[in-house]
Amino acid sequence: MRGWQKIVLAVLVVYGVLCAAAYDVMRQTPGRFGQIMEHVPDIAFLVLPFKPLWFHARAGTLHVGDAAPEFTLPTQDNKSTVELASFRGSRPVVLVFGSYT
Repeated sequence: MRGWQKIVLAVLVVYGVLCAAAYDVMRQTPGRFGQIMEHVPDIAFLVLPFKPLWFHARAGTLHVGDAAPEFTLPTQDNKSTVELASFRGSRPVVLVFGSYT
């Protein structure tokens, strides 16, 4: 194998490992994801395919029309909790995940 072929192969292997590592990080909990991503150099966002990796890693298993999984969340004042099951069949529920800042 020629020298340049070895270099190209090495670069492709490193690129594949970096993509796999980024994908693994994207599947972490949001808090852990943020802790790791704050250490990633800016050049990585230009080199690695973050958008396709993100969409695949965070796609989940729900599809349009599926029932939302059961969950319990604390209220904003942390004095009680709210269960999704308590609303089932009584009224529509809209779940909004995001930031308003």
